[in-house]
Order: sequence, then structure tokens, then C-alpha cells
Amino acid sequence: MQNTSKQYDIVINECRSLFIKKMSDYGSAWRILRLPSLTDQIFIKAQRIRQLQENTVRKVDEGEKSEFIGIINYSVMALIQLELGVVEQPDLNTKEASDLYDKHIKITKELMENKNHDYGEAWRDMRISSLTDLILQKLLRVKQIEDNQGKTLVSEGIDANYQDMINYAVFAMIHFSEK
Repeated sequence: MQNTSKQYDIVINECRSLFIKKMSDYGSAWRILRLPSLTDQIFIKAQRIRQLQENTVRKVDEGEKSEFIGIINYSVMALIQLELGVVEQPDLNTKEASDLYDKHIKITKELMENKNHDYGEAWRDMRISSLTDLILQKLLRVKQIEDNQGKTLVSEGIDANYQDMINYAVFAMIHFSEK
């Protein structure tokens, strides 16, 4: 599991680096996005990954890896929005946003380590296509919870689903790095 922790950090460093570069280009314009908008952005990325996995012809020269990075970063943005709420104008500088990014990744990585311990790294035997399907399933759950105004009877909340999506996307990225 020690190797998983290091591999996780490598993937997150790549995602975080892109997040910070985009903060420099665009600022925190994403802070105006409501949760359903972020969920839809993640859904588009997951659907594209699934299409790439099923189609042999590609008309846009971007692969699955960049889409998984997008899933990770948009999911972190969603966790930040859950914590801070939506604003009318961008309100975070790069340092504030990266500190929040780090905070939510730390919590999400701890969740991964706990589940990884209990499940015995079962994800290592999974296909990337299965991880994609699990992300899509989590997205459909989040959409239903959003349609229910955030209320659940017995299920985990939206935040846990975003955290799981981050972890599944990181696992997919680790699989890519091992190929």
C-alpha cells in the first residue's frame, strides 16, 4: 500500500499543477458554478472517456488521461463549492484555492487509504473501463441527490460521491502509468 500512496501523490501533483496553471489563466471563475453545473462537467468527461473506450476512431486528439485529470479537478472544485457555497464573482486567489485543493485532497486520500486497507487494494484487479463505469454510476447518484435537493434517506452524501470519483480517477491514472 506504500506504493499506492506514492503513486497517488504523483497523480495528484500532476492534477494540482494543471489546476494552479488554470487558476493563473482564468482565476477562480469556476466559483460561480452551481453544483449541478460541476456535476454535468464531470459527467461530460466521464461520458467522453466511455466513448473513447468503446470507439476506435477519434476525431479529437485528446485521450482518456486528460479527461480523468478533469474529473479529479472538477470534483475538487465541487468539494470546495460544497464547503464555501457558490458566489456571484470569483473570490479566491491562487494560494487560497490551492490551499483548499490540498485540504480536500488530504481528506480524500485518507478515505482512499482507509478503504484500500479494508478492500485489500481490489482496484488493482479492476479494468479502467470498470472504474469509468463506477464514476458514471456515482455521477448518476449525485444527480439524483441534487434532484432531491440534497436529501437522502440512507445513503452517503454528495461529498462522499465526489471523493469516490476522485479516487476512482486516480486509480485509473495509476493503471495508465503502469502500462
